[in-house]
Amino acid sequence: MKNIKTIAFDADDTLWVNEPLFRVAEEEFCELLANYLDTETCAKELYAFEMKNLPMYGYGIKPFTLSLVEAAITLSEGKISNDTLLKVIEIGKTMLNAPVVLIDGIGDVLDTLSRKRFQNQSSTRNYKLVVATKGDLLDQERKLEKSGLAHYFHHIEVMSDKQPANYSKLINHLNVSPSDFLMVGNSVKSDVLPVLEVGGWAAHIPFHTTWEHEVVREPVVHERHFVFKEVKELLDIL
Repeated sequence: MKNIKTIAFDADDTLWVNEPLFRVAEEEFCELLANYLDTETCAKELYAFEMKNLPMYGYGIKPFTLSLVEAAITLSEGKISNDTLLKVIEIGKTMLNAPVVLIDGIGDVLDTLSRKRFQNQSSTRNYKLVVATKGDLLDQERKLEKSGLAHYFHHIEVMSDKQPANYSKLINHLNVSPSDFLMVGNSVKSDVLPVLEVGGWAAHIPFHTTWEHEVVREPVVHERHFVFKEVKELLDIL
């Protein structure tokens, strides 16, 4: 890893807590629809609406809220009241206004890596730090500002998706080679596999809650892939 020059961090569930907000929202939504279907069925049907809408709406809280509204109307066969629909919309607004809770240790790690000269046991290095995330641009910019972490990053990239082509475009924009690029994130599907495919390095730091769409059940074995329990372990390999 001696050639690493740029370290990219995912945002949601890597810099700050995110997925638990969606799980709480899902529970609240299914409680509102309790007169129409049971909780387990509600959750499965909602996920189906999210997947159907994903190519059109993309990722984030606002697309999720649109899926909530559509699911509420469809699953109730149009019988849901306007008052309940307003409560559904309020679920999304509550998510947008939720406080940003940082992942344990992320501030210290970013502070260490962003110093002009980061010295470990074997070398003294300079790193360029960037955010590489997906979702709604306005929402991610808002969360980054609330987090107090923005000053650590040289560049912020909010992608429509995290496919190899998206990473190649980012790496070219940063004017580094793939072998000089390290991606740090909680998703194997979005933060590991596509980066390895384009020739970069990937550090996977699992979060305790993972959206079903991001789950990869096959283990990843690759010389440029690392798995850590906590983000502070990242410093041990740099």
